[in-house]
Amino acid sequence: MDRLIPTLIVAAVIVALFALMWLGWRARKNRQSGIPAPAAPAADLKLSSPPVAGTYVATTLAAEPLERVAVHHLGVRTTASLGISGTGIVLDRDGVPDMLIPAAALEGVRTDSGMIGKFVERDGLIIITWRLGDTRVDTGFRPRHAADRTPTLNSIRQLLGEDS
Repeated sequence: MDRLIPTLIVAAVIVALFALMWLGWRARKNRQSGIPAPAAPAADLKLSSPPVAGTYVATTLAAEPLERVAVHHLGVRTTASLGISGTGIVLDRDGVPDMLIPAAALEGVRTDSGMIGKFVERDGLIIITWRLGDTRVDTGFRPRHAADRTPTLNSIRQLLGEDS
């Protein structure tokens, strides 16, 4: 009986914290409701090279790197593969709809050691800057094998019209 009241208080605090996190996520989704859904890749889309396995980290607002995009499952980290075609970048994400980043929407690509909630070795993440409707966003992808990073970067830079 001596431990019942403190246990109930701790349980109530934990439930309240989870409820507040859920309310915050829902409010973020409401604020971002004007952001359009990313395009889905065509079923018959041919990739120019084999897809690269890795982790889809998240999509954030480009001007606000700590502001995760919550709508359309863009804020959910998941295993994924990244493929490149002449029309853009295909992210085949597990458990959520696949997405296409059109080549015309690409603005830049860089590497970094971290992105909201995911920090790895130096230059371990590929960060793709692009336009989703009128919103400028950054999408992070971490290749499973470090050897895949440079060829993937070079392929994205070719889509951008940059020299490798």
